[in-house]
Amino acid sequence: MTAGEQSGAKSDLRLTAQIRRAIVKDKSLSMMAHNVKIISVNGEVTLRGPVKTEQEKTTVGSKAQAIAGTDRVDNRLEVAGR
Repeated sequence: MTAGEQSGAKSDLRLTAQIRRAIVKDKSLSMMAHNVKIISVNGEVTLRGPVKTEQEKTTVGSKAQAIAGTDRVDNRLEVAGR
């Protein structure tokens, strides 16, 4: 799943925007984490890109799950340097 596959449906765009706001609002996260790719298609969310730590991966994933639903998030974030 790539950013180019983002759905144009209003519900998917709204979902992506809600998750992005939740991530950016968390000032404890690095700029790298603030810039992860969030792709929503039919309510299913894929997270891609690098984050600095395993904790950031977990935090970003948890924020997405809180908004989209636990079983609707595919967390493919990678810890940089691994």
